[in-house]
Amino acid sequence: MKRLIIILGVAFYSQISFSQEIPITTEQQLENLTDANEGETEDDTYLQELENFRRHPLNINTADAEEFKQLRILTDLQIINFITYRNLFGKLISLYELQAVPSWDIGTIKKLVPFITTATAISLKDEAGMRFRDGEHSLLLRGIQVLEKAKGFDKSTTGTKYLGSPQRVFFRYRYTYKNLLQFGIVGDKDAGEQFLKGAQNKGFDFYSFHLFARKIGIIQSLALGDFSVNLGQGLTQWQGLAFKKSVDVMGVKRQSATLRPYNSAGEFYFNRGAGVTIKKGKIESTVFASIRKLSANFVADTVNNEDFISSFLTSGYNRTPSEQADRNNLRQTSFGGNILFRNNRWHVGANAVFYNFSLPVVKREEPYNRYAISGNSWYNMSFDYSYTYKNMHFFGEAAIDKRNNKAFVNGLLVSVDPRVDLSIVQRTISKGYQSINGNAFTENTFPTNETGIYAGVSIRPAIGWKIDAYADFYKFPWLKFLVDAPSYGKDFLAQVTFTPNRQVEIYTRFKTETKQANQSDNTTVTNFLVNLPKQNWRTQISYKLNTSFTIRNRVELLWFDNNGVNKANGFLTFFDFMYKPMLKPLSAVLRLQYFETDDYNSRIYAYENDILYGYSIPGFFDKGFRYYLNLNYDLAKNVSVWLRLAQTVYRNQVTVGSGLDEIQGNRRTEVKVQIRWIIGKS
Repeated sequence: MKRLIIILGVAFYSQISFSQEIPITTEQQLENLTDANEGETEDDTYLQELENFRRHPLNINTADAEEFKQLRILTDLQIINFITYRNLFGKLISLYELQAVPSWDIGTIKKLVPFITTATAISLKDEAGMRFRDGEHSLLLRGIQVLEKAKGFDKSTTGTKYLGSPQRVFFRYRYTYKNLLQFGIVGDKDAGEQFLKGAQNKGFDFYSFHLFARKIGIIQSLALGDFSVNLGQGLTQWQGLAFKKSVDVMGVKRQSATLRPYNSAGEFYFNRGAGVTIKKGKIESTVFASIRKLSANFVADTVNNEDFISSFLTSGYNRTPSEQADRNNLRQTSFGGNILFRNNRWHVGANAVFYNFSLPVVKREEPYNRYAISGNSWYNMSFDYSYTYKNMHFFGEAAIDKRNNKAFVNGLLVSVDPRVDLSIVQRTISKGYQSINGNAFTENTFPTNETGIYAGVSIRPAIGWKIDAYADFYKFPWLKFLVDAPSYGKDFLAQVTFTPNRQVEIYTRFKTETKQANQSDNTTVTNFLVNLPKQNWRTQISYKLNTSFTIRNRVELLWFDNNGVNKANGFLTFFDFMYKPMLKPLSAVLRLQYFETDDYNSRIYAYENDILYGYSIPGFFDKGFRYYLNLNYDLAKNVSVWLRLAQTVYRNQVTVGSGLDEIQGNRRTEVKVQIRWIIGKS
């Protein structure tokens, strides 16, 4: 009991003074995702949900499995064990009881406590009027600018230029009542895009509106406007943020409600239309329909007198005449849904999604595009399933596409002992299988052309110690971009975390991966594959000096193709100084960093503390210094402002960046300013 009281005290402190922090494991997941995609996500839905649950904790005495999944902290096995415990012993009087739930370890409870509460349930009749009356209105305004002038903004030279100003501007109005009702509007202008003139004479380049309600009688979810759809294990469709391999070895299962509200700045991975989820007893069904415009590379074939698109454009940039020419030139109509049968221990579901395009899709004629999506229409269908038996949870999905290509993902979560958890994921995905919005637990970005087996283990040998490790072996039966033959790879990771007390957390990890790719700078007639091993070793220490100050240090080394002709090494270290006192209006974070790598292959990604709802996960290569300063000040109880200054200074460089983003000089400085105003009772 004493140990749990300490944990709850730490969690309460975190809730007050570290409201912009996310778990370290989530930081690593975001770093891995950015590394794999070579770009940051713009979907801040996860950060919004965490902040909402901090302000309005989830009532665990009434929450169902779908609501627990929104936290992305618990596995399905832990959720089922809690609901079984609650059904057996009744509602919890205190959070202290959580330690008695099977498979709930101390670390899980510590991460969960800031977002949950035990409260008296309110009837649907009493709450109906409160949804529109007692929620809160929030208005967020954000401005971002790189201070140095990039080539695309230099009007003194000839050539293609950006048509708009260098500022990025974002605004979001949102009304929320707990996690039961929300609606709002988003506007976003990227740097280089016009505002109130030219192609954007209506203001922002991108607008998004949504209305989303939960738990209205038999209606579990109702979505109007913009929303995302997540089906099964991601073989057919998964539009929300989803993590892959990381130190969180038990987080291998896709978990989400089918419909989710969308109000982020990304301009591709969402639907625009309507969707509804209805639940009656053990049966739950979702249907949705969407019509929206997409940007795509347009090709006019004058020989055959037909037009088509060669690829989808997902960046959302409309800064130059050529980018504007491809803007919203494709109409996509999509519809689909699922039907689920479930009880406390199992579920089985059928999923389907259908697409129709106003122009046919014809990918460039390359060997690796042999099985690419083509034509005016596409569809994917699947069955997904799960079953829990005692301390084991089995899950999976089996899918087919329009050409009858098949894909399978199956996984197992096992709590072997109160101190040992295991995870296994096997996938077999045909070289021809394709899905437009698929995002499964695979090595590839999209679920296609892959077979593999993953195994992870998490061990808590003693109080304060945790060991996480995984191994993954995979093959690609067909060619890939810059991989001109079938190939294979393997990954291994081991991390040891030591938390001796409330003031100190230390982790050290070693990761090694080997993939095959074409030999760069090859001069022979045909390309040939080579093994490209990469190893990372990282150690991070966090020390809390007192209730206001925390210091954190990281050292990371990287070796790329260490014994081969592509040999490159990388090094990165930083110090964080965090000032976040309880019940004070001002908080600040300062980072001082040095990095040195031989080339882009040896780049190192590092998650950075940012303004609320902001992502900053740069990949560092070459040699240089970086620092940033975050300031957060509460002007009043309901008004907060953020200021962020970040600068990278490169050694021995005369330019930074490339193309229209090239800057003359050796430094790049970015400023972010944000203000949030909240009005409401909730």
